[in-house]
Amino acid sequence: MMGRLSTELKKRRESALPGGVACAFPICAERAQGAEIWDTEGRRYIDFIGGMGALAVGHSHPKVVDAVREQLQRFTHTFFGSIPYDGYVRLAERLNEIAPFATPAKTLLVTTGAEAVENAVKIARFHSGRRGVVVFRGGFHGRTLLTLAMTSQLDPYKRGFGPFPTDVYHAPFPSTYRGPSTDEALQALRDLFETQIEPDQLAAMVIEPVQGEAGFLPAPPEFMRGLRALCDAHGIVMIADEVQSGFARTGRVFAIEHSGVEPDLVALGKSFGGGLPIAAVIGKAVIMDAVPPGGLGGTYAGHPLACAAALAALHVLEEENLPARSIKIGESLTTGFRSLNLRTDCSAIGEVRGLGAMIAIEFVDDAVSRRPATALTENLVEDAARHGLLLASAGPFHNVIRVLAPLTASDTIIEEALTIFEKSYARVASLTHSGSSDTSEIAIRARKAGRSEWLERPA
Repeated sequence: MMGRLSTELKKRRESALPGGVACAFPICAERAQGAEIWDTEGRRYIDFIGGMGALAVGHSHPKVVDAVREQLQRFTHTFFGSIPYDGYVRLAERLNEIAPFATPAKTLLVTTGAEAVENAVKIARFHSGRRGVVVFRGGFHGRTLLTLAMTSQLDPYKRGFGPFPTDVYHAPFPSTYRGPSTDEALQALRDLFETQIEPDQLAAMVIEPVQGEAGFLPAPPEFMRGLRALCDAHGIVMIADEVQSGFARTGRVFAIEHSGVEPDLVALGKSFGGGLPIAAVIGKAVIMDAVPPGGLGGTYAGHPLACAAALAALHVLEEENLPARSIKIGESLTTGFRSLNLRTDCSAIGEVRGLGAMIAIEFVDDAVSRRPATALTENLVEDAARHGLLLASAGPFHNVIRVLAPLTASDTIIEEALTIFEKSYARVASLTHSGSSDTSEIAIRARKAGRSEWLERPA
């Protein structure tokens, strides 16, 4: 059972916070380093959630900590629109250098990924003089009203929060496992142009090169090339939402680089800040310069401490060659997951997919029907946490486990995590096959409540 400290925190949280703020696990973080985190009762966990993708450089990387400490001793904040500072400009310069464009780039700094996506849309609208925005089913772009309009998943994100901004159109996203095909998705987009909005009324297409909440679905390169051709033909701004897939997560600094396609604007966030809240819109200068002075900004946009952290994180990315490390981690995870399938001869593993270390495993009831195995997945997340491995589920049916491990995780940590995963899978699969529904009911209730009620964790 939860210990005294966790029980006390749970009661305080329920008293002080609204019910809409969910907590997946009944633990309380005390300290963390790299890919490991310890709770207030001294229990250690391998963190494969990584701040929901915000910790590619790991918890409390020494270079990030030192950079923030140094900036903290100089000054904590000024509003950049009134009193500018070097850190903002240096960070923008650095991002412009690595931007995935052949032409000159410029950068706007903001605070969150949703804010980056919203500003990218604002810039595209001002540049084009148009209002329409196309997004893709399965996409997640944030929790503000505009980004909720752009997000596909109803529960728990959208239900009851409308009405949402108009002029947002949802098109199919291709999937090699469940469909539609690339050709079908592109044809559906052309049909949208015929039935819902003329392409010359579209300001932007916004796409995640690898969809995160949908279960780590990579956009096929031929689909990205088809979108680029449509954007070029109709003067539409192509926006890559790299908030989760960026910062070397897929083995490239930007996931869109795998397709060979050049976007017009990129929204960046999460891991880019090394654990501090910062995000950015990086774009082709000719588009970014469309907005007049004062049209962009924010009180905490490009906060000095976050800029220092982001510059340090970018240094770590280069010094520790995180793109190469991402590929190595991805290979280990993919091999481990696929060998698990071979050893157990279990049809519950529908697909192992992803790019670089952005790897996911989808569970199904059987290989023929491909019905989502939601209860099995949630039970596996629950069991793994009880044995020291923190995982996150994804997908519209919560039947996908996505790995967001820090790219600084050692081979030893990765192997330990795979061992825990395999043992948890064996336990949960045996319960499922035996017809036991007790843990399934616990997991489903926990997911709906936004928290887990654990049985006593093994020593």
